[in-house]
This record gives sequence, C-alpha cells and structure tokens, in this order.
Amino acid sequence: MQKLKPVLFFCLIIFCSATLKTGSNEKIQWLKIDEVSIKVKEQSKPVLIDLYTDWCYWCKVMDKKTYTNSKVIDYINGHFYSVKVNAETKDAVNWKDKTYIYNNKYQINDFALFLTYGRASFPTTVIIADENSAPIPVAGYLEPKELEPILKYFGEGAYKTKFFPEFEKTFKSTW
Repeated sequence: MQKLKPVLFFCLIIFCSATLKTGSNEKIQWLKIDEVSIKVKEQSKPVLIDLYTDWCYWCKVMDKKTYTNSKVIDYINGHFYSVKVNAETKDAVNWKDKTYIYNNKYQINDFALFLTYGRASFPTTVIIADENSAPIPVAGYLEPKELEPILKYFGEGAYKTKFFPEFEKTFKSTW
C-alpha cells in the first residue's frame, strides 16, 4: 500500500492537469461566413461578426483579452453564430445572395463597408439579430464587461421588445 501512494498521487496530478488544460483550451467556435449563411437559414440565432484587420492593434487586444474570456466564450458559443471577417480580404464574400468584392478605392472589402454603413473602423463587433435584420455595428475595443450587455440584449431576444437604452437601465452585469 505504501508503494501505491506515490503512484496514485502521480496519477491524480496527471488527471488534474489534463482536466485543467482541456478547460483552458476552450475557444469561440468561429465559423466561415458561408457556413453562417447556411446555419441562419436552418436555425435562427443572432450572428456576431468580428470585423478586424491584420495590422489593427486593438483587434489583437480584443482577441487576446475579450475573446479568450471564459464567460464570453460560453455565451457566444451558446447564443450566436460567430465569424471573423478580415475587412481587407481580397477574396469575394458571399452574404444573402450578394457577392462583395475588394474595393480598391477604400482598400477594404465592400462587405466591411456594408456592415459598417461606410464608416469602417477596427475592431468593429457587428450583430445581425436575425435573418431579416440589418447589421448593427459597434465600433471599438470592448472589454468583456462592455460586451456583456450587448451580447445578452441580442442573445436573450430583448431586442424584440425593448430598445437598448431601456434594456441597459435595468441590466445587471454578472461578468
């Protein structure tokens, strides 16, 4: 029995570290834009688009601090279809039977201009509440506590019955 204790202790440490490692690797389930287009038609859920560029410092900070927060990850994965879109992609982007191409004049994809109503800044979190809704862009870096009311407003369907300022007055943060 005495010889088994170190072996059992070693096994316990291995098990615990494997469990901790698994939990910390949880990530947002980012989909491709064409996958989101299909999924929205199959099951209605709000869409969250992270509109970014490769050179954007605050985009990287948001990736590192906000989109790695476990509460943000759990909520987005449970309530949204999420997609990252590089505003400067030169690839064609298909959304709702329309193709958006790279715009040489503005040096970004027309899809980014569509999502931001021509006022692109980075990062921008874009919410599309349902298949028939227009994009709702929220420009700038958002910490988890700043993103929480926005996510819950759309994720819980409050947008269907009240305006955001009314929702925000009674909102209680839990993050």
